[in-house]
Amino acid sequence: MQSRELVKDIYEITKGFPADEKYGLTSQIRRATISVSSNLAEGAGRKTAKDQAHFSTIAFGSLMEMLNQLILATDLHYIDEEVLISIRPKIEEIGNKLNALRNSQNKRINK
Repeated sequence: MQSRELVKDIYEITKGFPADEKYGLTSQIRRATISVSSNLAEGAGRKTAKDQAHFSTIAFGSLMEMLNQLILATDLHYIDEEVLISIRPKIEEIGNKLNALRNSQNKRINK
């Protein structure tokens, strides 16, 4: 699953963050990334399309939170801009798939 691969990528990227960020930005980025796949898994276990769409929405929000935090990490010079540029297509692809999933779930709600 792409969201699990993203978790591994983010852990690699954040390994180089300053030690004083261990409980700050490093932890926030990692938790937001883990939240994407965790909410997809939780939503998959739900019976109704409404519940599934709710967890897909949370997963998308976590993905956007993580992207924002990576941008901040770039601004703070914790990562090079090239790192952000290289990971962004993965984030966008996951975001597009989450939107398609959520749209599909919402169509089932409105039937």
